[in-house]
Amino acid sequence: MKAAHPSSSSRMVRCCRRISFVFIVLAIVFAISCSLVLAQEGSSGAASAEDVGDSSGSDSSSTTPESPPKVKRSTPSGNEKDWGSFYDPNNVFCGKFDCYKILGFDHETWGADPPSLKDITKSYRSLSRKWHPDKNKAKGAREKFVAIAKAYEILTNIEKRAEYDHFRDRPDEYFIKYGSSVLWSYAPKSDASIIIIFFLIAGSAFTYYAQKNKWQQIANHLVKAAVEDLSPREGGSTESIEIREKALVILAEKKKAEIEVKQANGTSSKDKKKKGPKMTARERKEKEWELLRPICVQLVNEIDDFGAGFRKPTMQDLLVVRMVKWPYWLTSASIWWCKYALRRLRNLELNEDEREVLTKNAVGDVTWIAVSDEEREKMLTLELWNTENLIEWREEQEMKLAGLSANRRKQIKKMRKRGSAELLDEDLHMD
Repeated sequence: MKAAHPSSSSRMVRCCRRISFVFIVLAIVFAISCSLVLAQEGSSGAASAEDVGDSSGSDSSSTTPESPPKVKRSTPSGNEKDWGSFYDPNNVFCGKFDCYKILGFDHETWGADPPSLKDITKSYRSLSRKWHPDKNKAKGAREKFVAIAKAYEILTNIEKRAEYDHFRDRPDEYFIKYGSSVLWSYAPKSDASIIIIFFLIAGSAFTYYAQKNKWQQIANHLVKAAVEDLSPREGGSTESIEIREKALVILAEKKKAEIEVKQANGTSSKDKKKKGPKMTARERKEKEWELLRPICVQLVNEIDDFGAGFRKPTMQDLLVVRMVKWPYWLTSASIWWCKYALRRLRNLELNEDEREVLTKNAVGDVTWIAVSDEEREKMLTLELWNTENLIEWREEQEMKLAGLSANRRKQIKKMRKRGSAELLDEDLHMD
């Protein structure tokens, strides 16, 4: 502890030295700045004293007052090059020319005696007589006469002339009041109705082909499932199975008709004698697919509506028609949800309509339309608008699509309730 005292005292001494040094430097800077200020004030005082002496001497030497300077008038010119310039892009006054110089006055030479109304009128009369279109047939005389008349109109109006004089050296204030068209200009106005009609037509074409694309996607999948005989697990459906059965019947009838035609022509015996290479099972299947595909495409094209909005486009799908229906849809939806909210506030039970709407929103329009009426009634009793019930129902549907038996599904449900691991892929194999 005793060895620490010298080090602390030395630190204190170094800090005091640094602080004193900073104060000394600040004092020197302050003294220099004060001396500079005093020197500037002394020089300005001496200069003002000299000016006062000169002015007093001149006053004493001249006993007679000077006469006011005469206003200088320039000869009025009809040349636009002599008309000067002014910032007036919106032609509020004399456009790009100076109103005074048009009538022969120069604001830089008249001093404290601007031209009076009499001077302006006199100049205007002389110029108007010279450039009047009835008397002067030269090219550009009419335009010059109009400019001269405009200058006279501005300068003989007390308010306009005062505003013109004010804006002479203040283009920023002119811009604030009248704007500017120097840097840019408005394009010609387009007819709004044409633009609206164009966008409505384009939007209607887009919605029409979007609906057609939706229908075509389902149609292509249905054709593939029917031709390749896909099972429900592979993407097939009851519709694809029905279409395949119809297509096989049509194909059998075609083959039968071809055989009858060949027998009538006597060519069947010749075809039997011709032997070609044996076809593999894959080649026979592909040949059958080629024969079934056009028949399945024809059968699918006869289906206008697959349900859940996947239908062929009609006039109802045009944007214009949809926009007409928007107010009705919005009003109906608002009324329904208001009624639903009031019933919830009154703690009433859900009615059939509310159950159906909530269930449909939970499972989606496609699933709701695809299931049978019996499955819909069962779905209404499961309260699928609750998240837990919806998850459990979807898991049940996945197991059904996987082809699991009822016993196996019950076992998996028990395992999940006990908190077992997630369902493995091998558990989804058919029993």
